Amino acid sequence: MQKNKVQKFNDYRSKMNDKILSNDNKVIKRIFNLDTNAFKKGHLPIKTKELMGLVASAVLRCDDCIAYHLETCYKEGVSKEEIMETLSIATLIGGTIVIPHLRKAYEFWEALEEKVD
Repeated sequence: MQKNKVQKFNDYRSKMNDKILSNDNKVIKRIFNLDTNAFKKGHLPIKTKELMGLVASAVLRCDDCIAYHLETCYKEGVSKEEIMETLSIATLIGGTIVIPHLRKAYEFWEALEEKVD
């Protein structure tokens, strides 16, 4: 069951991104491009940027963004301990309203760990 959670998220995200971008809206395309480029390796490593994105996403309470950054962190070799420390900072900054998103983040991380590559 958990293994499908990651695939379902990625399939839906990909399908909807394709539909949105096919409308050829210059502003939306530029925002997507800016997001892609902002998270590329620069003066900060990708891992650091993704952990920062994870904190911001948790504080802003965006479950899709949290899942996206968790998966990228997983691919970048971030450990569970690093994720938990990062999420603890997000919960501290965001307050107790972040706790439901912390639960979903933990569940998604478990799905990533269970995923068969």
